[in-house]
Amino acid sequence: MPKIRFHKLAAIVVLIGFAAWMATGEFSSVGSVAANKAKAAEVDQGKAPDASKAKTSEVEPKATLRTVAVVTPPRKTYARAIRISGLTEADKRAVLATRVAGVIDKLPVKQGQHVKTGDLVLMLAAEEKISMVDNAKQLVAQRKAELDAAERLAKTGNLPKLQLDTARSNLTQAQSQLDTAQAELDRNEVKAPFDGVIDRVPVELGSSVMQGGEVATILKLDPIIARGEISERDLGYLKLGDKASVRLVNGQTVEGTVRYISRDASSATRTFRVEIAIPNADGSVPAGMTAEIGLSALPTDAIMLPRSVVTLGDKGDLGIRAVDKDNKVVFYPIDLVDDTPTGLVLGGIPADARIIVAGQELVKESDVVKPVEADQATINKLIGEATAGTQ
Repeated sequence: MPKIRFHKLAAIVVLIGFAAWMATGEFSSVGSVAANKAKAAEVDQGKAPDASKAKTSEVEPKATLRTVAVVTPPRKTYARAIRISGLTEADKRAVLATRVAGVIDKLPVKQGQHVKTGDLVLMLAAEEKISMVDNAKQLVAQRKAELDAAERLAKTGNLPKLQLDTARSNLTQAQSQLDTAQAELDRNEVKAPFDGVIDRVPVELGSSVMQGGEVATILKLDPIIARGEISERDLGYLKLGDKASVRLVNGQTVEGTVRYISRDASSATRTFRVEIAIPNADGSVPAGMTAEIGLSALPTDAIMLPRSVVTLGDKGDLGIRAVDKDNKVVFYPIDLVDDTPTGLVLGGIPADARIIVAGQELVKESDVVKPVEADQATINKLIGEATAGTQ
C-alpha cells in the first residue's frame, strides 16, 4: 500500500509540472529556434538566399489574356430588306344606298357577282315616275315638230320672228321637263360606280327600304392592296415604284409595287402607311387577309454572320464585338440589312474588322485579348452562308 501511494503522488507531481511548463509557452519556440539557427548557418555558408534578397527578387506573374476566335468575313452587295406586317384590302370599296324610299322592284345582282360600271344593281318601284318620263318625251317630240314647222314658215316670210322664238322656248321647256322627270326616275335606281364584285346584298326583292338604306357592298379587287406601317428609320430607304413581295398567311406569295407612301406619321406609333398594289385579275387574293410585306431597297455593302455573333453593348444596343489593331475589343452597332434563314446581313462594319465569333460574351470593350483565327470549318460556314445569301 505505501508503494502504491508513492507512485500516485509521483504521477500527480509530474502532471502538475507538465501543466506549468505548457503555461509558460516555451515549448513553441523549441523547433523555431533550431530552425532559425539552421537557416542562419546556411546563409553564412552561402547555401541559402538571404530572405530580404529573395523577397526583392520575386516577380509578380503576368495576367493571362483571354483567347477569342476572330474572322474577317467576305463582303458582298445585298439588297436591303424591310419586312413589315400588314393585311390586304380592296382597292375600292363602296356601300351602295338608295336615294329615295320605296319598294324593291328589281334586284338583278347577287353576292359574288362581277359587275361593270353603270350596271343596274337595284331598282325601286316607280310606275308614276316612268309615266312622267313617257309624257315628257311625247311633249318634247311635239314641241320639236312645232319648231320645225315654224322654221319653215319663217324662211318663206310667213311667220313673225316672235312666234319662231316662242316655238324654240317651248321646246327648251319641254326638254327641261323631260330631264327633270328622268332624274326623278334615276333616283329609284342604284348602279355600280366602278368595275368590281358584289360582296354583300343585305336586302331582298320586294322588301321596303328607307332613303339612304344600305342595299349592296361592291369591292374592286384588281389590283388588291397590301397595307402596312413602316418605321421612320426605314422610311428613307423606300420610294414609289419599288418592288415588293407579299407572303399571305395561307402561304401564297405574290409580287407588287409600292404605289403610296404616307408623309404623315401616325401620332400613336410614329409609323408611316405604305400601300403595295398587287395584280389580281382572277380575284385569287381576298381582302382582309394577314400578310407579311417584304420591301427591297437600294443594295448596300454588307457581310453575313450567324445570329450567335450579335450581342449587347455597354449601352444596351445590339451589335458585334471585334478586335482592333492593338488587340483591344471594340463594339460596332449593327445596321440590319436583312434577316435570312441562314444568318444576319449586317452593314456599317469596317472592311478590316476582325469580328469575334467565339468568346464575345466573355469580354467587354477596351479589354486586351489574344485573338486567334477561327478554324477553317467556321470560315467555310461563314463563306457558305454569304454565298447562299446572294443566290
